[in-house]
Amino acid sequence: MFGYVVINEPELKIKDYKKYKGVYCGLCQTLKRKYGPAGQICLNNDMTFMALLHMSLYEGELPCKERDYRCKLHPMKKQHIYENPHLDYAADMTLILSYYLAQDHWKDDRKISALAQMRTIRGKVRKLSHIYPRQWRAVKNYVYRLEAAERSGEKDLDKLAGLTGTMLGELFNWKDDAWAEMLKNVGFYLGKFIYLMDAYEDLEKDIQKGHFNPLIPYKQRENFEDQVFAMLDLMMADCARHFEQLPLDMDVEILRNILYAGVWYKYMKVRKGKNKTEEVKDESL
Repeated sequence: MFGYVVINEPELKIKDYKKYKGVYCGLCQTLKRKYGPAGQICLNNDMTFMALLHMSLYEGELPCKERDYRCKLHPMKKQHIYENPHLDYAADMTLILSYYLAQDHWKDDRKISALAQMRTIRGKVRKLSHIYPRQWRAVKNYVYRLEAAERSGEKDLDKLAGLTGTMLGELFNWKDDAWAEMLKNVGFYLGKFIYLMDAYEDLEKDIQKGHFNPLIPYKQRENFEDQVFAMLDLMMADCARHFEQLPLDMDVEILRNILYAGVWYKYMKVRKGKNKTEEVKDESL
């Protein structure tokens, strides 16, 4: 489900790209330090964005280290990475999310790799549930409520997307402090976008496999593509509106690059692929 909150690399300044890579690689190394290789495979861009957001919002409040290291995937050149409590928190939330996403993959597709991942990190997630009871309950309840809604054939797109939004909002709300409501709102609308984007990308596959997808009833509408874009655009507009209310200075251009351009990269790629498929179908008639 996750992986849509990415940068628009061509539009980033070189220094901003290096900073983003430093945080992304920093999250990777934090996952390795805390959870080993099993943690590293859970790495995703969405939690990198959350870490960047927290680093900007809480700038100067917590210690932040920087260092160079040599990555096995890129051994010829040392990588510059960041290490701080923001990345520790992002790594912990990444593991909790990954456990329940793996559980979902196991239930839906009986993927052995998903079952293996669950068994590998289950004990670590159990410990995290005691450290972050609010966030853990948010993810666990989200999975339960989403499964129940899908079993019942829920057709309300806003309600379904809101489940993902509520869950992600709780994760973005790290400290439950003065910024809690704003952070929850950013996470809420971003989560709604992610849910709908995931449904849009998986639509054809879900139809073929007979899986639940809330967009199936809308697919035959003449203005289907325009409707999907309008909903996604509205969600990101609301997300950006709450994001701009936060008192951010550090790395704000990177964060804006992601929210105003990066999140649309996958959408454009998926829509382009759908258009090509339709062209092939038309030519075969």
